[in-house]
Amino acid sequence: MKTALAQASARRFAALGDPTRLQVFALISHAPLSVAEVAAQLPVSRPAVSQHLKVLADAGLVRLESVGTRNHYRPDTDGVASLRDFIDSLWDVGLARFKQQAEKVARERARPQRGAHEPVRAVAQRKEKR
Repeated sequence: MKTALAQASARRFAALGDPTRLQVFALISHAPLSVAEVAAQLPVSRPAVSQHLKVLADAGLVRLESVGTRNHYRPDTDGVASLRDFIDSLWDVGLARFKQQAEKVARERARPQRGAHEPVRAVAQRKEKR
């Protein structure tokens, strides 16, 4: 991962790391909302919501769109897509490792195990000698 991409992803994850900010982001993910509409649904003030939205906007996760005299916030599709791409890349690595391990186990199980029954044979041979 390139340094700039890593820094942008880190900023976005850090922005979502605050529980209230994550709630704000979740609310505007359903529909574009104004600061007042978000504040009405959370136990925080309008100035606090504005600050949370500023952090999310600086991280590239939300965009401001003007609708008449009102400002609505909505997710920034590019910022969200880059986070999704990052998580998907981790998932791909995890799946590849899981596949390797599963194939290794399958090969080991398919291979005849040498000496698996030798202790039983040794006991039987000792009984025969008696």
